[in-house]
Amino acid sequence: QVQLVESGGGLVQAGGSLRLSCAASGRTFSTHTMGWFRQAPGKERESAAAISWSGSTYYADSVKGRFTISRDNAKNTVYLQMNSLKPEDTAVYYCAAGPRGLVYNAVREYDYWGQGTQVTVSS
Repeated sequence: QVQLVESGGGLVQAGGSLRLSCAASGRTFSTHTMGWFRQAPGKERESAAAISWSGSTYYADSVKGRFTISRDNAKNTVYLQMNSLKPEDTAVYYCAAGPRGLVYNAVREYDYWGQGTQVTVSS
């Protein structure tokens, strides 16, 4: 069992930056693929970024070059650095843990989810 707690969301102006953190419980954190997903009102949950146990990464085209995912296995924490934020980045951001393996970008691949943190980007 893995429990995930996100933090770092908030209100920011367009062009600004935020760093999201996701603290995980459990001794198996380092073996999980970790992902950041987001869900805007009226839209489906979508993948923003993911990182495998070995450090391989995936980014959605919409965030590539602006967002960076990283992990600190010693702290059981995964991060999402978000720069050059746009109003269309406004969403609830969720951290998720999946099985060891590839960098998955599908919701169905992930077994554990956090409660989400709101990110609002004003124009």
